[in-house]
Amino acid sequence: MLLERLRIPSIVGMIFAGILIGPHGFGVLERDGSFELFGKVGLYYIMFLASLEMNLQDVQRIKGRALTLGLLSFVIPMALGYAANSLLLGYGVAASVLIAAMYASHTLIAYPIVLRYGLSRLTSVSIAVGGTIVADTLTLLVLAVVGGMFKEHVTGLYWVWLVVKVVLLGGVIVYAFPRIGRWFFRRYDDSVVQYVFVLCLVFLGAGLMELVGMEGILGAFLVGLVLNRLIPPLSPLMSHVEFVGNALFIPYFLIGVGMLINLNALVEHQGAVLTACVMVVVGVVSKWLASYATQKTFRMSATERNLMFGLTGSRAAATLAVVLVGYGIVLPDGSHLLGEDVLNGAMVLILVTCVVSSLVTETTSRKLAVTGSLQPTSSNEAPDEAPDRILIAVNYRDTLPGLVNLALMLRTPHSVAPIIALNVVLENDPSARQSGEQQLHNAVKMASATGIRIQTYQRWSVNVVSGISHTVKERAVSDLVLGLHRKARLSDSFYGKTVADLLTSVDRQIMIYRDTIPLNTVRRLHVLVPPKAEFEQGFAHCMDRIALLAHQIGCGLEALSSPATLTAMEHYLAESPHSGLPVIYTEFNSWNNLIQLAHTSRQDHMLIFVCARRGTISYHAYLDRLPDQVERYFSSRNVLFVYPQQPYSR
Repeated sequence: MLLERLRIPSIVGMIFAGILIGPHGFGVLERDGSFELFGKVGLYYIMFLASLEMNLQDVQRIKGRALTLGLLSFVIPMALGYAANSLLLGYGVAASVLIAAMYASHTLIAYPIVLRYGLSRLTSVSIAVGGTIVADTLTLLVLAVVGGMFKEHVTGLYWVWLVVKVVLLGGVIVYAFPRIGRWFFRRYDDSVVQYVFVLCLVFLGAGLMELVGMEGILGAFLVGLVLNRLIPPLSPLMSHVEFVGNALFIPYFLIGVGMLINLNALVEHQGAVLTACVMVVVGVVSKWLASYATQKTFRMSATERNLMFGLTGSRAAATLAVVLVGYGIVLPDGSHLLGEDVLNGAMVLILVTCVVSSLVTETTSRKLAVTGSLQPTSSNEAPDEAPDRILIAVNYRDTLPGLVNLALMLRTPHSVAPIIALNVVLENDPSARQSGEQQLHNAVKMASATGIRIQTYQRWSVNVVSGISHTVKERAVSDLVLGLHRKARLSDSFYGKTVADLLTSVDRQIMIYRDTIPLNTVRRLHVLVPPKAEFEQGFAHCMDRIALLAHQIGCGLEALSSPATLTAMEHYLAESPHSGLPVIYTEFNSWNNLIQLAHTSRQDHMLIFVCARRGTISYHAYLDRLPDQVERYFSSRNVLFVYPQQPYSR
């Protein structure tokens, strides 16, 4: 808190706190087993959060750039480091290679900064995160090779067997963990149980990776990648994961790093000063050159270069592993492969690079956040339109969790507008007031776990339809989210009378949702759009909501419609903020019989039907028969009916 007043990131403050209270400072605390344990957990947590926050759809698009940055971040520091270590410091081949590996590695110490500014899904951030795992994996391989050279009875098969074990374990994590996760999340919805389950998978992946001879950070990163689609960014579970990590585990790790740094050693040993200076200069310059080369290769901006350099410039995890392994290797003459000078120089390298990295990332992130917040609103937006004012009609307890989760997914990230939850109490049924208040309280509780505010309203009315429609007009609502009612009798209609009446009295976008599995376990969206829907006034808003939903869930999307409508959808999505969304465009003309779609869709797929009100441009008679087909063919699947907004009533 003190350093943040001086515009120095809090991450640096925690490292300095470790220096002050550690054994090489005032000796307030010893670096005991708790700091080693929680420090390792914090390190795993940083790698896990980094991969969990990645936008996998963007990663597919920028994987070449991430691979380039990762290779440059490894090759340039290794080349410069080997030359400096052998020519300036006079070390042998093995020691020079091992010290150069310390320059090549980096840890995402500054990643919590981009999280705080909401920039985790920027392209440059994804490139830096992807490059990190490439550089660190190559560094850990160098460590395994050099360390293995000094082990007894090591043959060529040792390296082959190491690669085979890592590949097999990686395959097990990629194949088994997401399937186990989907099975678990469908059966257990308690947030605490889900968090403990995720933590178990992270530690299991890290532990198994250490068991086969690699560092656990690789396993934690892989677990984050495979759970990425199952933990949406705006879910309560993601909030729990981020809160515990940023409040407990990551600070433990940073303070523990500070405890290792011995500034007195630099004063006592003259050789340590030269070693530390060479290590710091080579470490900082080499990472900047890698970011600069990536920027020029792919014609990126200077701001993106600075953000990549800030994220990839800090050392901690793999650097500690390398120096401790090198210090533990005893040569035949009784000396260490890496002596005290290198050990202390490595600590200074960690301190300086963490400070530089945090300062660069903080400055760049603040600049990006301010620039983004000053972007003007589109001039073609209707003056009374509220693009993000979502209203949930809360009247049935069994549909509440699904509606709240859907509304959280549909809400534009970083929007200041709250979600509105409405419960209508009929004047002839005052006893329902207490039950409605409890449902509104549950809705607030669910949303608060994600840090999003819900405004609640309980309205008395002669009927539900008038209560909802009046609230929509009074609050300038853009989207009305309803739950599909459960039929009490066979004679009941599919929608129910309330929804049918709302479709005629409300002109804003109406979304009717039925869930059978949790949204975060959905693997594909099938979107059926009627011909000529592109001529409806609410077409763009409808497509934006659907694309945002697919983006939040992290799943693929298949659009089914006529060729002209598919062309309009493709053009709109290409120009929208969701241009990287993987979409399959399929010509579809079988609206009268959806049995073919029933065969191609699976239980973990979700059907989205873009419908139309009577008398509109895209209305067709077969839309009236749609509910019967959905009831017949898709009774076990998640279904969402979307009625785009109509011209505003004046």
